[in-house]
Amino acid sequence: MTATHILAIDQGTTSSRAIVFDAERAVAGSGQKEFKQHFPKSGWVEHDADEIWKTVTWSVEEALRNAGIGAEDVAAIGITNQRETVVVWDRETGEPIHRAIVWQDRRTAARCAELKDGGHEAMVARKTGLLLDPYFSATKLAWLLDTVGGARERAEAGALCFGTIDTFLIWRLTGGTSFVTDATNASRTLLFDIKTQDWDDELLALFGVPRAMLPEVLDCAADFGTAKKSLFGAGIPILGVAGDQQAATIGQACFAPGMLKSTYGTGCFALLNTGADRVASKNRLLTTIAYRLGGETTYALEGSIFVAGAGVQWLRDGIGVIEKADDSGALAERADPEQDVYLVPAFTGLGAPHWDADARGAIFGMTRNTGPAEFARAALEATCFQTCDLLDAMHGDWSGANGDTVLRVDGGMVASDWTMQRLADLLNAPVDRPTILETTALGAAWLAGSHAGLWPDRDAFAKAWERDRRFEPRMDAATRTRKRAGWSAAVRRTLTDTR
Repeated sequence: MTATHILAIDQGTTSSRAIVFDAERAVAGSGQKEFKQHFPKSGWVEHDADEIWKTVTWSVEEALRNAGIGAEDVAAIGITNQRETVVVWDRETGEPIHRAIVWQDRRTAARCAELKDGGHEAMVARKTGLLLDPYFSATKLAWLLDTVGGARERAEAGALCFGTIDTFLIWRLTGGTSFVTDATNASRTLLFDIKTQDWDDELLALFGVPRAMLPEVLDCAADFGTAKKSLFGAGIPILGVAGDQQAATIGQACFAPGMLKSTYGTGCFALLNTGADRVASKNRLLTTIAYRLGGETTYALEGSIFVAGAGVQWLRDGIGVIEKADDSGALAERADPEQDVYLVPAFTGLGAPHWDADARGAIFGMTRNTGPAEFARAALEATCFQTCDLLDAMHGDWSGANGDTVLRVDGGMVASDWTMQRLADLLNAPVDRPTILETTALGAAWLAGSHAGLWPDRDAFAKAWERDRRFEPRMDAATRTRKRAGWSAAVRRTLTDTR
């Protein structure tokens, strides 16, 4: 039998998933397993890379079992992953030298501030499209090299490997025969020049990272190696890789300049396709690689929000006003419309367009009558307000972005009709929810499936995109203006970095 299925590995911040797509691009089976979050100090977030590996292999086996197929029926693997998270491992043994340091981790905030004060941010932004923030990989990698005994000497001798999660998984899947990444993940490290498409010596020197420990950078659809037969019962080629937000952009078929998607998971990440234009943001957004196919790079403006779904988790686990995440919309709907309560969820600082690592969460506008419903509405609206801030910045940065942009959404929060309606209301723009919500995995699968010659090309894939529902704005202008002004005032009172 000719293999016709595609396996997508979606390695996220709190769990690993695997999804099998059949020849018609429908989900045939899936598996998912959570893993432990480690918080050794305030603001520090770590993952056990070995545990991540175990959850990935378990999820793949479960997905194959649920799909009723064997590894021999899978034509290719596509991988998408949490970005910026840092893993360093021994080149000979494949064993990590330390827990992975997660994208949410803030331990290098002081180092980033030193580099900013030293006047380095302009050069970094020019080459990478990024800002000096602990969110990105380089300062976390430098911390490992300077903290783990003997790590720097071993790295300079070529005995250690650095990778984002995709690189670590590929290394393990191929038995150490492939040491590679893709252009989207490389573009999130602060070490990769997005114009020259190569690791940059000036950046490597600035952060003290030896070139010998860096992987080869490939297109998003390429030959990344073959998963060993001993793992799943047959060798499977790995033909697609992209960071999670870029994979979601692909899964949403945002291939044309001006198209915009926003993903609502733990955080929220909006990407605006700018085509061949490498737009330098004037509003503290990121210039990043949307994808690189056939050696041609497509760029994007990105806005990163650290807390979206994590705000709903806070409602559930932090203050106990809901029992499950699905309850948040119904509770918010019961909130008193006369109360304007604002939650600024700066639990780990504020991302775009503020980039204030030291800001912390705050609630404004409480009265004696404020209760669980108002907290729920404030948490959900915070995600909507932050999205508004991102889109305003994008419109200010690029002439190709216009006020008529339709926002395509995905991620766990978009299942809430209340939240999506409020998003459309506050944006004053249509919000489209797709039929297939697994857009991140779908994007990774398309990269692998198209490279294998089994899935359609970009144009045909884009035409096959289907909308489940469009949310049209229906809030009156006066209410929208009042609410957004209140949000802006709340954010100003939260910021510590007023530059």
